[in-house]
Amino acid sequence: MALSKIQTTNNQVVPNLGRRNIIINGAMQLDQRQGGALTVGVNNTYCLDRWKFYLNGSCAASTQKLPATDSNVSSLHTASGQTFSNVMSIDCTTAATLGSTDLLGVLQLIEGANSVPLAGRSCTLSFYVKTNVTGQYYVTFKIGSGRAYIAPYTVSSANTWEKKTITLTMDTLANLNTSGSITTSAGFQVYFGLRLGTSGQQSSTINAWHDGNFYGTSSQVTWGTNTADTFYMSGVQLEIGDTATDFEHRSFGEEEALCQRYFETGLFSQRISGTLVRTGQSYMTTKRATATVNVYYDSNKAAAGTINISNSADAGWAEGGSINFWNMEKNTGADHNGRDYNGFFTAEAEL
Repeated sequence: MALSKIQTTNNQVVPNLGRRNIIINGAMQLDQRQGGALTVGVNNTYCLDRWKFYLNGSCAASTQKLPATDSNVSSLHTASGQTFSNVMSIDCTTAATLGSTDLLGVLQLIEGANSVPLAGRSCTLSFYVKTNVTGQYYVTFKIGSGRAYIAPYTVSSANTWEKKTITLTMDTLANLNTSGSITTSAGFQVYFGLRLGTSGQQSSTINAWHDGNFYGTSSQVTWGTNTADTFYMSGVQLEIGDTATDFEHRSFGEEEALCQRYFETGLFSQRISGTLVRTGQSYMTTKRATATVNVYYDSNKAAAGTINISNSADAGWAEGGSINFWNMEKNTGADHNGRDYNGFFTAEAEL
C-alpha cells in the first residue's frame, strides 16, 4: 500500500492522516485578540484567530470563544464522540429583517501556498454546527471576488449539534492563481453564511464553480431576526480526499504557532538610557509578510503608540519591523537614564 494511504478500522482507504487539516484553529482554541470575552462583531475584522467576521446591514452580533466548562462544549463531546476544548459562538444582539445587501457570516482565508496542493483535487469539508434557526445554509468557497463554489447544508434540529460534510473538487491551479494567489497572499476563502440579501445571491447551479462574487442562493435561511438567535461551530476541517476523517487535534503549541504566522500579541520590558531610544525584539513566529505593529500602555490596548515609562503614559512612539522582528523608536528630547520601558504589542500580517 502506498505510504500516502492508510486503511482505517472501517476498512476505508483514506489519505494519510498526518497534518491533513488545511483549516487553522478549527477547534477554536486560539483567541489572542478577544481573550475569550464576548465581543461586538465589526465588519471585516478578525475575532477568534484566523476567523474573520463579515457583516453588512442592520443586524448585529457578538462573537466569543466558549470555554470547556460551557454546556455547549460539553454537549459537543457527547454528539461528536471526541473531546473539544472550545466552540465559537455567534449571538444576535440586534435583530433585523433582511435587506437586499445584507451579509452576515464568518470566514477563513487560506494562504495561497497552502491552497496549491488542493488544486483540482477532491476535497472534503467537515464541521459541527448548532443553532436554533433550522433550514438551509451555505458554505461558499470563494477565490477573491472572481470565482465561487456554493455548497448547501441543512440544519435539521434546533439547538442540537449536527456534523456536516461537504465534498467538492477544488478549482484549478490556473484559476487559483488568476483570481487568488498561489504564494503568500490569499488563495481562497471558506465562508459560512448566516443571512444573505439578494445582491449576493447566485441563480446558477449550486455545487459547481462559477465566475462571480456570490455567497449563496435565495434559499439561505435568515438568521438574526430575533435576539435569541445563536450559532455555534467547532471541529472545522478541510482535507484532501472524498472522506471526512475524524478531526485532527494538533498540539496547542503547533496550533498557536500556525496562528502566530498571521497575528501575534505579547509584552516587552526594558531599561534604556539616552535621548534617542530605539528598541525591539524578535517574534515568536516568522510572519507571513511584514507585519503592522502597534505598541500599547497596557493589555487594554486603547491607544497605539503609547507605552509605559516608569508607570507614566508616554505617546508618540514610531512602530515598525519586518517578518522576523518588531521595533519602536522615539527621540525623547531628554536623557532617560535608567528608566523602565514596558508595554504590550500586536503584530498583524493577516491575509
